[in-house]
Amino acid sequence: MNRYDLYRAIGEADDELLERSERKKRGRKHTRPWWAAAVLVIAIAVGVIGRTGAGVESVSAGAIVKASYPEMAPYPDETKMDINSEEYSRAYDAWWEDVRTQQMQETGDAEGLYEFFSAGIRQFLSENGGENKVCSPISLYLELSMLAELTDNESRQQILELIGADSIETLRAQVKAIWNAHYRDDGLTTSILANSLWLNEEISYKPSVLETLADSYYASSYQGTMGSNQFNQMLQDWLNEQTGGLLKEQVRGETLDSKTVLALVSAIYFQAQWGSEFNEEKTQPDTFYAPSGDIVCDFMHGYSMETYYGGGQFEAVSWELDNDGGTMWFLLPREGVSAESILSDEETMDFLLNGGDSERQKGVLLNLSVPKFDITSETDLREGLQKLGVTDVFDNSAADFSPLASQAEGIFVSQAKHNARVKIDEKGVSAAAYTEILLSGAAAQDPEEMEINLNRPFLFAIISTDGMPLFVGCVYQP
Repeated sequence: MNRYDLYRAIGEADDELLERSERKKRGRKHTRPWWAAAVLVIAIAVGVIGRTGAGVESVSAGAIVKASYPEMAPYPDETKMDINSEEYSRAYDAWWEDVRTQQMQETGDAEGLYEFFSAGIRQFLSENGGENKVCSPISLYLELSMLAELTDNESRQQILELIGADSIETLRAQVKAIWNAHYRDDGLTTSILANSLWLNEEISYKPSVLETLADSYYASSYQGTMGSNQFNQMLQDWLNEQTGGLLKEQVRGETLDSKTVLALVSAIYFQAQWGSEFNEEKTQPDTFYAPSGDIVCDFMHGYSMETYYGGGQFEAVSWELDNDGGTMWFLLPREGVSAESILSDEETMDFLLNGGDSERQKGVLLNLSVPKFDITSETDLREGLQKLGVTDVFDNSAADFSPLASQAEGIFVSQAKHNARVKIDEKGVSAAAYTEILLSGAAAQDPEEMEINLNRPFLFAIISTDGMPLFVGCVYQP
Protein backbone atom coordinates (compact mmCIF):
# COMPACT_ATOMS: atom_id res chain seq x y z
CA MET A 1 0.00 0.00 0.00
CA ASN A 2 1.49 3.39 -0.92
CA ARG A 3 1.20 6.59 1.08
CA TYR A 4 -1.21 8.15 -1.41
CA ASP A 5 -3.75 5.46 -0.49
CA LEU A 6 -3.13 6.28 3.16
CA TYR A 7 -3.31 10.07 2.95
CA ARG A 8 -7.01 10.54 2.27
CA ALA A 9 -10.10 12.17 3.67
CA ILE A 10 -8.67 15.40 5.09
CA GLY A 11 -9.89 15.79 8.68
CA GLU A 12 -12.89 13.52 8.30
CA ALA A 13 -14.36 13.52 11.78
CA ASP A 14 -17.82 11.95 11.61
CA ASP A 15 -21.02 13.98 11.94
CA GLU A 16 -21.82 12.46 15.31
CA LEU A 17 -18.50 13.64 16.76
CA LEU A 18 -18.95 17.17 15.40
CA GLU A 19 -22.52 17.41 16.66
CA ARG A 20 -21.47 16.14 20.08
CA SER A 21 -18.60 18.61 20.07
CA GLU A 22 -20.86 21.56 19.32
CA ARG A 23 -23.20 20.65 22.17
CA LYS A 24 -20.28 20.55 24.60
CA LYS A 25 -18.87 23.79 23.27
CA ARG A 26 -22.13 25.68 23.76
CA GLY A 27 -22.41 24.53 27.36
CA ARG A 28 -18.92 25.52 28.47
CA LYS A 29 -17.16 28.61 29.73
CA HIS A 30 -13.43 29.10 29.24
CA THR A 31 -10.93 30.56 31.65
CA ARG A 32 -7.15 30.77 31.60
CA PRO A 33 -4.56 29.68 34.18
CA TRP A 34 -2.33 32.37 35.63
CA TRP A 35 0.65 31.42 33.50
CA ALA A 36 -1.15 32.01 30.20
CA ALA A 37 0.13 35.58 29.88
CA ALA A 38 -1.51 36.10 26.51
CA VAL A 39 -4.10 34.26 24.47
CA LEU A 40 -2.45 32.98 21.32
CA VAL A 41 -4.08 34.30 18.19
CA ILE A 42 -4.18 30.79 16.76
CA ALA A 43 -6.00 29.59 19.88
CA ILE A 44 -3.92 26.54 20.69
CA ALA A 45 -3.63 27.06 24.45
CA VAL A 46 -5.12 24.27 26.54
CA GLY A 47 -8.41 25.42 28.05
CA VAL A 48 -9.20 25.26 31.74
CA ILE A 49 -12.69 23.87 32.03
CA GLY A 50 -13.54 22.72 35.52
CA ARG A 51 -11.84 20.06 37.61
CA THR A 52 -12.11 16.74 35.83
CA GLY A 53 -12.40 15.08 32.48
CA ALA A 54 -11.64 16.34 28.99
CA GLY A 55 -13.48 18.37 26.42
CA VAL A 56 -14.03 17.63 22.75
CA GLU A 57 -14.50 20.72 20.64
CA SER A 58 -15.35 21.37 17.03
CA VAL A 59 -12.44 21.83 14.67
CA SER A 60 -11.28 25.44 14.98
CA ALA A 61 -7.90 26.95 14.09
CA GLY A 62 -6.32 23.49 14.05
CA ALA A 63 -7.62 22.33 17.45
CA ILE A 64 -9.63 19.10 17.31
CA VAL A 65 -9.63 17.91 20.92
CA LYS A 66 -8.55 19.98 23.92
CA ALA A 67 -7.78 18.55 27.33
CA SER A 68 -9.30 20.17 30.41
CA TYR A 69 -6.95 20.99 33.27
CA PRO A 70 -8.02 21.30 36.92
CA GLU A 71 -8.53 24.89 38.03
CA MET A 72 -6.67 25.96 41.17
CA ALA A 73 -7.17 29.04 43.31
CA PRO A 74 -4.03 31.22 43.19
CA TYR A 75 -1.92 31.94 46.23
CA PRO A 76 -3.08 35.33 47.60
CA ASP A 77 -0.93 38.28 46.58
CA GLU A 78 0.52 39.58 49.84
CA THR A 79 1.55 42.82 48.15
CA LYS A 80 -2.08 43.68 47.42
CA MET A 81 -3.85 42.28 50.51
CA ASP A 82 -3.61 42.81 54.23
CA ILE A 83 -2.53 39.41 55.55
CA ASN A 84 -4.68 40.00 58.65
CA SER A 85 -7.84 40.73 56.64
CA GLU A 86 -10.79 38.42 56.05
CA GLU A 87 -10.22 38.81 52.30
CA TYR A 88 -6.73 37.39 52.63
CA SER A 89 -7.93 34.63 54.95
CA ARG A 90 -10.62 33.53 52.47
CA ALA A 91 -8.17 33.60 49.56
CA TYR A 92 -5.59 31.65 51.53
CA ASP A 93 -8.13 29.03 52.60
CA ALA A 94 -9.31 28.61 49.00
CA TRP A 95 -5.71 28.20 47.82
CA TRP A 96 -4.86 25.69 50.54
CA GLU A 97 -8.01 23.68 49.91
CA ASP A 98 -7.10 23.31 46.24
CA VAL A 99 -3.53 22.33 47.11
CA ARG A 100 -4.84 19.68 49.49
CA THR A 101 -7.28 18.43 46.86
CA GLN A 102 -4.44 17.86 44.41
CA GLN A 103 -2.24 16.27 47.08
CA MET A 104 -5.01 13.83 48.00
CA GLN A 105 -5.11 12.42 44.47
CA GLU A 106 -4.18 8.79 43.95
CA THR A 107 -0.50 8.64 43.11
CA GLY A 108 -0.55 5.67 40.76
CA ASP A 109 1.51 2.52 41.20
CA ALA A 110 4.93 4.12 41.68
CA GLU A 111 6.43 0.78 42.69
CA GLY A 112 5.35 -0.69 39.38
CA LEU A 113 7.34 2.00 37.55
CA TYR A 114 10.58 1.27 39.37
CA GLU A 115 12.02 -0.97 36.66
CA PHE A 116 11.17 1.43 33.85
CA PHE A 117 12.52 4.51 35.58
CA SER A 118 15.66 2.63 36.61
CA ALA A 119 16.28 1.32 33.09
CA GLY A 120 15.47 4.66 31.46
CA ILE A 121 17.70 6.72 33.73
CA ARG A 122 20.64 4.41 33.14
CA GLN A 123 20.06 4.13 29.41
CA PHE A 124 19.74 7.83 28.66
CA LEU A 125 22.14 9.32 31.21
CA SER A 126 25.04 6.89 30.95
CA GLU A 127 27.85 7.11 28.40
CA ASN A 128 27.61 10.89 28.29
CA GLY A 129 31.29 11.46 27.51
CA GLY A 130 31.65 13.93 30.31
CA GLU A 131 28.95 16.21 28.90
CA ASN A 132 26.02 17.61 30.88
CA LYS A 133 22.97 15.40 30.50
CA VAL A 134 19.44 15.68 31.83
CA CYS A 135 16.21 13.84 31.14
CA SER A 136 12.68 13.68 32.51
CA PRO A 137 11.70 10.05 33.23
CA ILE A 138 8.06 11.05 33.74
CA SER A 139 7.97 12.77 30.34
CA LEU A 140 9.40 9.64 28.72
CA TYR A 141 6.80 7.56 30.53
CA LEU A 142 3.89 9.72 29.35
CA GLU A 143 5.16 9.77 25.77
CA LEU A 144 5.49 5.99 25.62
CA SER A 145 2.10 5.58 27.29
CA MET A 146 0.46 7.64 24.55
CA LEU A 147 2.37 5.69 21.93
CA ALA A 148 0.95 2.49 23.43
CA GLU A 149 -2.57 3.87 22.89
CA LEU A 150 -1.87 4.35 19.18
CA THR A 151 -0.46 0.85 18.68
CA ASP A 152 -1.73 -2.70 19.00
CA ASN A 153 -0.63 -6.33 19.22
CA GLU A 154 3.15 -6.86 19.55
CA SER A 155 3.91 -3.17 19.01
CA ARG A 156 1.79 -2.31 22.04
CA GLN A 157 2.95 -5.26 24.11
CA GLN A 158 6.61 -4.26 23.83
CA ILE A 159 5.79 -0.79 25.17
CA LEU A 160 3.57 -2.09 27.98
CA GLU A 161 6.30 -4.49 29.12
CA LEU A 162 8.88 -1.70 29.19
CA ILE A 163 6.72 0.70 31.23
CA GLY A 164 5.41 -2.01 33.55
CA ALA A 165 1.70 -2.02 32.66
CA ASP A 166 -0.20 -5.31 32.43
CA SER A 167 -2.96 -3.89 30.21
CA ILE A 168 -3.94 -0.73 28.36
CA GLU A 169 -6.85 -0.25 30.78
CA THR A 170 -4.49 -0.37 33.77
CA LEU A 171 -2.19 2.07 32.02
CA ARG A 172 -4.98 4.60 31.44
CA ALA A 173 -5.95 4.61 35.11
CA GLN A 174 -2.32 4.87 36.20
CA VAL A 175 -1.47 7.75 33.84
CA LYS A 176 -4.53 9.71 34.94
CA ALA A 177 -3.61 9.21 38.61
CA ILE A 178 0.01 10.22 38.02
CA TRP A 179 -1.01 13.30 36.03
CA ASN A 180 -3.36 14.55 38.73
CA ALA A 181 -0.99 13.74 41.57
CA HIS A 182 1.73 15.87 39.96
CA TYR A 183 -0.42 18.73 38.71
CA ARG A 184 -0.05 22.04 40.49
CA ASP A 185 -0.55 25.55 39.16
CA ASP A 186 -1.20 27.97 42.02
CA GLY A 187 1.18 30.87 41.51
CA LEU A 188 3.81 29.49 43.89
CA THR A 189 4.60 26.07 42.48
CA THR A 190 4.10 25.01 38.89
CA SER A 191 4.09 21.35 37.92
CA ILE A 192 2.34 20.72 34.62
CA LEU A 193 2.49 17.59 32.47
CA ALA A 194 1.24 18.48 29.00
CA ASN A 195 0.54 16.07 26.15
CA SER A 196 -0.44 16.65 22.54
CA LEU A 197 -0.88 15.06 19.12
CA TRP A 198 -0.17 16.83 15.83
CA LEU A 199 -2.06 15.24 12.95
CA ASN A 200 -1.47 15.43 9.25
CA GLU A 201 -4.66 16.83 7.71
CA GLU A 202 -4.41 14.21 4.97
CA ILE A 203 -5.04 11.34 7.38
CA SER A 204 -8.42 9.92 8.31
CA TYR A 205 -8.04 9.43 12.06
CA LYS A 206 -10.25 7.61 14.55
CA PRO A 207 -11.96 10.16 16.85
CA SER A 208 -12.31 7.60 19.66
CA VAL A 209 -8.57 7.36 20.28
CA LEU A 210 -8.30 11.16 20.47
CA GLU A 211 -11.08 11.27 23.05
CA THR A 212 -9.37 8.58 25.12
CA LEU A 213 -6.09 10.48 25.04
CA ALA A 214 -7.82 13.69 26.10
CA ASP A 215 -9.66 12.04 28.97
CA SER A 216 -6.99 9.76 30.44
CA TYR A 217 -3.81 11.52 29.29
CA TYR A 218 -4.98 15.15 29.22
CA ALA A 219 -3.74 15.29 25.64
CA SER A 220 -4.89 17.91 23.15
CA SER A 221 -4.99 17.15 19.42
CA TYR A 222 -4.27 19.56 16.57
CA GLN A 223 -4.59 19.10 12.84
CA GLY A 224 -2.99 21.02 10.01
CA THR A 225 -0.82 21.00 6.94
CA MET A 226 2.43 19.24 7.73
CA GLY A 227 5.40 21.31 6.61
CA SER A 228 3.49 24.59 6.60
CA ASN A 229 4.86 27.60 8.46
CA GLN A 230 1.56 28.03 10.28
CA PHE A 231 1.46 24.49 11.67
CA ASN A 232 5.13 24.60 12.64
CA GLN A 233 4.53 27.88 14.44
CA MET A 234 1.57 26.35 16.28
CA LEU A 235 3.77 23.50 17.50
CA GLN A 236 6.54 25.85 18.60
CA ASP A 237 4.10 28.13 20.42
CA TRP A 238 2.57 25.15 22.20
CA LEU A 239 5.98 23.86 23.26
CA ASN A 240 7.12 27.25 24.53
CA GLU A 241 3.92 27.75 26.48
CA GLN A 242 4.00 24.30 28.06
CA THR A 243 7.69 24.59 29.03
CA GLY A 244 7.58 28.15 30.36
CA GLY A 245 9.85 29.36 27.55
CA LEU A 246 12.84 27.54 29.09
CA LEU A 247 13.67 25.65 25.88
CA LYS A 248 13.21 28.39 23.29
CA GLU A 249 16.48 27.62 21.51
CA GLN A 250 15.59 23.96 21.09
CA VAL A 251 11.98 24.68 20.20
CA ARG A 252 13.04 27.10 17.46
CA GLY A 253 14.34 24.16 15.46
CA GLU A 254 11.22 21.99 15.85
CA THR A 255 9.46 21.59 12.52
CA LEU A 256 7.23 18.94 11.00
CA ASP A 257 7.95 18.22 7.35
CA SER A 258 5.36 17.26 4.78
CA LYS A 259 6.19 13.54 5.11
CA THR A 260 5.22 13.40 8.80
CA VAL A 261 2.07 11.42 9.50
CA LEU A 262 1.75 12.36 13.19
CA ALA A 263 3.79 13.87 16.00
CA LEU A 264 3.37 12.89 19.67
CA VAL A 265 4.69 15.50 22.10
CA SER A 266 4.88 15.36 25.90
CA ALA A 267 6.12 18.33 27.90
CA ILE A 268 6.77 19.01 31.55
CA TYR A 269 7.26 22.36 33.26
CA PHE A 270 8.31 22.63 36.89
CA GLN A 271 9.07 25.74 38.91
CA ALA A 272 9.29 26.12 42.68
CA GLN A 273 10.97 28.28 45.28
CA TRP A 274 13.36 26.94 47.90
CA GLY A 275 12.04 26.43 51.40
CA SER A 276 15.22 28.19 52.55
CA GLU A 277 16.53 30.58 49.92
CA PHE A 278 20.23 31.02 49.35
CA ASN A 279 21.49 34.46 50.31
CA GLU A 280 22.59 36.23 47.14
CA GLU A 281 25.17 38.21 49.11
CA LYS A 282 26.94 34.97 50.01
CA THR A 283 27.18 33.76 46.41
CA GLN A 284 30.81 33.93 45.33
CA PRO A 285 33.21 32.40 42.82
CA ASP A 286 34.90 29.12 43.65
CA THR A 287 36.56 26.24 41.82
CA PHE A 288 34.66 23.32 40.32
CA TYR A 289 36.88 20.35 39.48
CA ALA A 290 35.53 19.09 36.18
CA PRO A 291 36.92 16.05 34.30
CA SER A 292 38.01 18.38 31.51
CA GLY A 293 39.78 20.77 33.87
CA ASP A 294 39.13 23.17 36.74
CA ILE A 295 36.32 25.72 36.29
CA VAL A 296 35.70 28.88 38.30
CA CYS A 297 31.97 29.51 38.76
CA ASP A 298 29.50 31.04 41.22
CA PHE A 299 28.69 28.91 44.27
CA MET A 300 25.58 29.47 46.37
CA HIS A 301 25.76 28.97 50.13
CA GLY A 302 22.84 28.01 52.35
CA TYR A 303 22.22 26.84 55.91
CA SER A 304 19.12 24.83 56.78
CA MET A 305 17.75 21.81 58.62
CA GLU A 306 17.75 19.13 55.93
CA THR A 307 18.14 15.36 55.42
CA TYR A 308 21.42 13.54 54.89
CA TYR A 309 21.74 10.07 53.32
CA GLY A 310 24.99 8.11 53.57
CA GLY A 311 25.21 5.59 50.75
CA GLY A 312 27.97 3.14 50.00
CA GLN A 313 29.29 4.90 46.88
CA PHE A 314 27.72 8.30 47.43
CA GLU A 315 26.31 10.68 50.00
CA ALA A 316 23.19 12.72 49.38
CA VAL A 317 21.61 15.81 50.90
CA SER A 318 18.19 17.32 50.42
CA TRP A 319 17.14 20.92 49.92
CA GLU A 320 13.42 21.31 50.44
CA LEU A 321 11.15 23.30 48.14
CA ASP A 322 8.61 25.72 49.57
CA ASN A 323 4.91 25.05 50.22
CA ASP A 324 5.10 21.28 49.79
CA GLY A 325 6.62 21.77 46.35
CA GLY A 326 8.86 18.73 46.72
CA THR A 327 12.54 18.15 47.36
CA MET A 328 15.72 18.52 45.39
CA TRP A 329 18.42 15.98 46.21
CA PHE A 330 22.11 16.38 45.48
CA LEU A 331 24.13 13.13 45.19
CA LEU A 332 27.89 13.43 45.64
CA PRO A 333 30.03 10.38 44.73
CA ARG A 334 32.54 9.22 47.32
CA GLU A 335 36.17 10.06 46.74
CA GLY A 336 37.51 7.98 43.87
CA VAL A 337 34.01 7.14 42.53
CA SER A 338 32.81 8.74 39.29
CA ALA A 339 29.39 10.31 38.88
CA GLU A 340 28.63 8.01 35.95
CA SER A 341 29.54 4.85 37.84
CA ILE A 342 26.95 5.42 40.56
CA LEU A 343 24.25 5.23 37.90
CA SER A 344 24.91 1.49 37.69
CA ASP A 345 24.77 1.14 41.49
CA GLU A 346 21.57 -0.56 42.66
CA GLU A 347 21.62 1.45 45.88
CA THR A 348 21.52 4.67 43.85
CA MET A 349 18.38 3.61 42.02
CA ASP A 350 16.79 2.33 45.21
CA PHE A 351 17.51 5.68 46.85
CA LEU A 352 16.21 7.77 43.95
CA LEU A 353 13.03 5.76 43.45
CA ASN A 354 12.27 4.27 46.88
CA GLY A 355 14.07 6.54 49.33
CA GLY A 356 16.77 3.98 50.09
CA ASP A 357 17.51 2.43 53.48
CA SER A 358 15.81 4.54 56.17
CA GLU A 359 18.60 3.74 58.62
CA ARG A 360 21.03 5.62 56.41
CA GLN A 361 19.01 8.85 56.71
CA LYS A 362 19.27 11.48 59.41
CA GLY A 363 18.34 15.08 59.96
CA VAL A 364 21.24 17.53 59.93
CA LEU A 365 21.86 21.26 60.03
CA LEU A 366 23.27 21.48 56.56
CA ASN A 367 25.75 24.07 55.39
CA LEU A 368 25.48 23.58 51.65
CA SER A 369 27.68 24.96 48.90
CA VAL A 370 26.34 24.28 45.44
CA PRO A 371 27.30 25.82 42.09
CA LYS A 372 24.59 27.70 40.27
CA PHE A 373 23.92 25.71 37.13
CA ASP A 374 21.84 25.84 34.00
CA ILE A 375 22.17 22.66 31.96
CA THR A 376 20.46 21.59 28.77
CA SER A 377 20.70 18.36 26.82
CA GLU A 378 19.19 16.67 23.80
CA THR A 379 18.85 12.90 23.56
CA ASP A 380 18.04 10.72 20.56
CA LEU A 381 15.77 8.03 22.02
CA ARG A 382 15.62 5.58 19.13
CA GLU A 383 18.67 3.44 19.86
CA GLY A 384 18.02 3.47 23.60
CA LEU A 385 14.39 2.41 23.24
CA GLN A 386 15.34 -0.42 20.93
CA LYS A 387 17.91 -1.62 23.47
CA LEU A 388 15.13 -1.52 26.07
CA GLY A 389 12.94 -3.81 23.94
CA VAL A 390 10.73 -1.42 21.95
CA THR A 391 11.60 -2.36 18.37
CA ASP A 392 8.47 -2.96 16.28
CA VAL A 393 7.31 0.66 16.17
CA PHE A 394 10.53 1.60 14.34
CA ASP A 395 9.97 -1.03 11.62
CA ASN A 396 7.49 -0.05 8.90
CA SER A 397 6.73 -3.70 8.18
CA ALA A 398 6.12 -4.65 11.84
CA ALA A 399 4.63 -1.53 13.43
CA ASP A 400 0.90 -1.73 14.21
CA PHE A 401 -0.80 1.67 14.48
CA SER A 402 -4.30 0.42 13.72
CA PRO A 403 -5.94 2.16 16.74
CA LEU A 404 -5.01 5.51 15.18
CA ALA A 405 -6.31 5.05 11.65
CA SER A 406 -8.24 2.43 9.72
CA GLN A 407 -5.55 2.43 7.02
CA ALA A 408 -2.37 2.37 9.08
CA GLU A 409 -0.15 0.00 7.13
CA GLY A 410 3.33 1.38 6.68
CA ILE A 411 3.21 3.91 9.54
CA PHE A 412 6.27 3.73 11.79
CA VAL A 413 8.26 5.86 14.25
CA SER A 414 10.87 7.77 12.28
CA GLN A 415 12.14 10.05 15.04
CA ALA A 416 12.17 10.04 18.84
CA LYS A 417 14.00 12.66 20.87
CA HIS A 418 14.06 14.28 24.28
CA ASN A 419 15.12 17.81 25.23
CA ALA A 420 15.48 18.93 28.83
CA ARG A 421 16.77 21.86 30.87
CA VAL A 422 17.24 22.40 34.62
CA LYS A 423 18.52 25.55 36.26
CA ILE A 424 18.88 26.58 39.89
CA ASP A 425 19.60 29.95 41.50
CA GLU A 426 19.24 31.58 44.91
CA LYS A 427 15.44 31.71 44.64
CA GLY A 428 14.58 28.23 43.47
CA VAL A 429 14.54 25.70 40.65
CA SER A 430 13.10 25.84 37.13
CA ALA A 431 12.99 22.81 34.87
CA ALA A 432 11.40 21.83 31.60
CA ALA A 433 11.51 18.97 29.14
CA TYR A 434 9.71 17.72 26.12
CA THR A 435 9.68 14.38 24.35
CA GLU A 436 8.76 14.15 20.69
CA ILE A 437 7.98 11.09 18.59
CA LEU A 438 7.32 11.48 14.87
CA LEU A 439 5.39 8.96 12.81
CA SER A 440 5.96 8.64 9.10
CA GLY A 441 4.51 6.54 6.30
CA ALA A 442 6.47 3.98 4.34
CA ALA A 443 7.69 5.00 0.90
CA ALA A 444 7.35 8.63 1.89
CA GLN A 445 9.81 9.88 -0.76
CA ASP A 446 8.70 12.62 -3.12
CA PRO A 447 7.31 11.12 -6.35
CA GLU A 448 9.65 10.99 -9.33
CA GLU A 449 8.80 13.48 -12.05
CA MET A 450 8.19 11.83 -15.43
CA GLU A 451 6.95 12.74 -18.92
CA ILE A 452 5.02 10.25 -21.13
CA ASN A 453 3.94 10.88 -24.75
CA LEU A 454 1.44 8.36 -26.13
CA ASN A 455 2.43 9.06 -29.71
CA ARG A 456 2.64 5.42 -30.81
CA PRO A 457 0.49 2.26 -30.31
CA PHE A 458 -0.37 1.57 -26.65
CA LEU A 459 -2.48 -0.64 -24.42
CA PHE A 460 -5.16 0.37 -21.93
CA ALA A 461 -7.20 -1.31 -19.22
CA ILE A 462 -10.23 -0.41 -17.12
CA ILE A 463 -10.13 -2.11 -13.70
CA SER A 464 -13.03 -2.42 -11.27
CA THR A 465 -12.87 -1.41 -7.63
CA ASP A 466 -12.32 -5.03 -6.60
CA GLY A 467 -9.35 -5.35 -8.96
CA MET A 468 -11.13 -7.09 -11.84
CA PRO A 469 -10.15 -6.06 -15.39
CA LEU A 470 -13.36 -4.69 -16.94
CA PHE A 471 -11.77 -3.67 -20.21
CA VAL A 472 -8.35 -4.17 -21.73
CA GLY A 473 -7.44 -2.84 -25.14
CA CYS A 474 -4.73 -1.82 -27.50
CA VAL A 475 -4.77 1.40 -29.50
CA TYR A 476 -3.00 1.37 -32.86
CA GLN A 477 -4.93 4.13 -34.59
CA PRO A 478 -6.69 6.62 -32.28
